[in-house]
Amino acid sequence: MARPMIGLALGSGGARGFAHLGVLKVLREHDIPVDFIAGSSMGALVGSFFAAGQRIEDMYKLAFTFKRKYYLDFTVPKMGFVQGKRIKEYIRLFTFGKNIEDFQTPMSIVATDLYAGEKKIFTTGPASEAVRASIAIPGIFVPEKIDDRLYIDGGVIDRVPVSVVKDMGAAFIIAVDCAHFDSDPNINSIYDVITQSIDIMQDELVTAIGVSSDADVMIKPDVSKFSSRAFTKIQEIVEAGEKAAEDRIEEIKKKLAAWKESNDE
Repeated sequence: MARPMIGLALGSGGARGFAHLGVLKVLREHDIPVDFIAGSSMGALVGSFFAAGQRIEDMYKLAFTFKRKYYLDFTVPKMGFVQGKRIKEYIRLFTFGKNIEDFQTPMSIVATDLYAGEKKIFTTGPASEAVRASIAIPGIFVPEKIDDRLYIDGGVIDRVPVSVVKDMGAAFIIAVDCAHFDSDPNINSIYDVITQSIDIMQDELVTAIGVSSDADVMIKPDVSKFSSRAFTKIQEIVEAGEKAAEDRIEEIKKKLAAWKESNDE
């Protein structure tokens, strides 16, 4: 067997999730193929653009010109402050209006079913709807309604969806965890209160159950100095992803070589 099927599990993290882009760039530069992607929250956003066929270079341009105000449509708060129609159109545009099943790279998008409190894995249907559901920070975004169900942020229930990409058929899994709990944050708005509360919840969840050990390589970009709201620091965050991936690339290559040797015997 030439190589294993390689899966990439991209986790949540708010603005820190732009580090995923740096990881993707380094994997491409070192000819590490990606056969499957599973994404939660920002991992779903970045991963969907890549899986749909966006070039890394174009994704960098999109990231560095990103202005949060252009994609937020505020509404009278009932279930959230942001309606989410603008960001969904943004997602539709940059995934070429594709359904998930038509992506160049097979992908699973993780969201949380608000009614059942269960993980929902989208593998078919409009990518814009599934990603919009996966990034719906509770209390900030109005939940996404799909087939009479309400969905919120995938990171609430599965911060780094390692088990999801494993179930897709990945035999070698690279996971990227961009979340970080800031114990000394600047809290000045309701947005800060909500996102910090989610960070606390996710940190406690990971402390209790951990992130799946099924990942062959876990990449953790050093994004500790950035808040989940640091959308003005995207270039630095992407560079942190690049560095973290470069630091682990030889380990990835060695483990892939070892896998090949053990499976050729």
